[in-house]
Amino acid sequence: MPKSKTKSSAKKRFKFTGTGKIKRKHAFKSHILTKKSTKRKRNLTAFTTVDKADVKSIKAQLCA
Repeated sequence: MPKSKTKSSAKKRFKFTGTGKIKRKHAFKSHILTKKSTKRKRNLTAFTTVDKADVKSIKAQLCA
């Protein structure tokens, strides 16, 4: 049986923290920025953790 590969799209989008959580970037920061407030754009810059419901599928994509 061949080795299973990591999903390239997932490895570009997610990273693990030191404690094993998965971190991700916020969406809605790439275009149509003129109508968004400065505060909103600044808050979208920060990383956040992946929701508990999605962790299993993302780990399967990363560690497959």
